[in-house]
Amino acid sequence: MHVALFIPCYVDQFYPAVAIATLELLEKLGCEVVVPRNQTCCGQPMANSGFASQSAGCDRNMARQFGGFDHIVCPSGSCVLHLREHNAGIQGRVWELSEFLTDRLQVQHQPNRFGTLEKPLRVGLHQSCHGQRGLRLASMSERNEPTFSKVEILLNLINGLTVCQPTRPDECCGFGGTFCVTQETLSVKMGKDRLAEHLANKVDAILGGDMSCLMHLEGILRRQVSPVRVLHLAQLLNEACPLPLHQPNTIPA
Repeated sequence: MHVALFIPCYVDQFYPAVAIATLELLEKLGCEVVVPRNQTCCGQPMANSGFASQSAGCDRNMARQFGGFDHIVCPSGSCVLHLREHNAGIQGRVWELSEFLTDRLQVQHQPNRFGTLEKPLRVGLHQSCHGQRGLRLASMSERNEPTFSKVEILLNLINGLTVCQPTRPDECCGFGGTFCVTQETLSVKMGKDRLAEHLANKVDAILGGDMSCLMHLEGILRRQVSPVRVLHLAQLLNEACPLPLHQPNTIPA
């Protein structure tokens, strides 16, 4: 399958290992991945701040870079939600990583797709608000609906992994884009509360599908001198996914 990979600017600048893991994972799963070299920010920071009209240049560039692809995959739910709601040029073709793996590649129905971790690992699952409420990647407690989680479906395919849910599984971490800047004190308090529930489960790492939320939690963990680390879903799946018999080539654009 021919796939274009969109790497958000903050992942490119602060967490390039997540971008590399996403690329390697998609290739291991049989995708031919193109990484358009002139991709930029999707424009979400302007839109979140109430200046959506000023993201027009980003919108045009995204459509120019990705308009020729049927599948555009991104390891960030918030950026995917922004593109779906604001960029008509590529609407209907943008996938968040976990939904692409479950809904398009159907990896959950492929026996032994993922192997066993070298060391047993306990992870606390953090599910981002926009992923649940915007993209419907997981159930929402306020809707009183049957529980589901596309990220958890994927994690359950890995041997040697224990997934721990906090008492309040879908509560916000306090990041919220510019909210963490304009309401710093409240944002940090929400993050500390979120971490306290994960740490009570004695986890080795906190895992999620958005490095933005994880970056917020990681900052608090560092200030607490905690040994607990943060992991993106792509990093763990890539570690557990064996190499395919035929390795497709990465095609630069």
